[in-house]
Amino acid sequence: MLNRIEHGTRTGEPGLLIAHGLYGLARNWGVIAKRLSDSRKVVAVDMRNHGLSPWFKTHSYHDMAADLAEVLTALEGPYDVLGHSMGGKAAMVLALTRPELVNRVIVADIARVASSHTQIQYIEAMKAVDLSRIEKRSDVAEQLAPVVDDPTLISFFTQSLDIKEKRWRLNLDVLAAEMPGILSFPEVSGRYEGPALFLSGANSDYVKPEYRSDIKDLFPKAQFAKIPGAGHWLHAEKPREFEAAIRVWLG
Repeated sequence: MLNRIEHGTRTGEPGLLIAHGLYGLARNWGVIAKRLSDSRKVVAVDMRNHGLSPWFKTHSYHDMAADLAEVLTALEGPYDVLGHSMGGKAAMVLALTRPELVNRVIVADIARVASSHTQIQYIEAMKAVDLSRIEKRSDVAEQLAPVVDDPTLISFFTQSLDIKEKRWRLNLDVLAAEMPGILSFPEVSGRYEGPALFLSGANSDYVKPEYRSDIKDLFPKAQFAKIPGAGHWLHAEKPREFEAAIRVWLG
């Protein structure tokens, strides 16, 4: 089962399950999860092939949705489900295939379309790091700096580094092999009739206006909102605004 970090206790409000994006971790969501746990139980998971969760030879969205369903079954769902990017696609597939486990779904800055934003260059950058000569995260940052031009991304990637064991807590080989599937969206039948929020960054082009009718086909109750001044990493760029938007909608 997926590794999970739990915050708060389940009271009168439905619990909230958080699924991170590609190269992310449950603990990246710690601050937001803790703040939202003042009124509900919040559970953040490490997705398969990430963090402390098991490594597998596959990384399809049906696999990831099944992983989330296993967690929700153990938690005695249904829960509200929030997913960002890759986690958002997994949340969509979960809602479409196991709607009885999903009270409401929040999809952060991703749509049910194939993405043109490839991520393979970051896997190549991480695999090129000489882990034998690292003693601290800054050693890795120095090696990544010439090939990753965003310091924020470098800091984000190094969170998945096990300094003591000198290894990545990312199954880079499988993620590379499965990248075409990660960038796409699988064939899924059915519709999710529950409430759905598609929350995106105003500066992001991952959820274009022309995608809305396609989203509505599978999520007829979908609502759309944008966070001003935020890009694809909206929860990291505008955490207070992101939290406020989630609170308002869940309320």
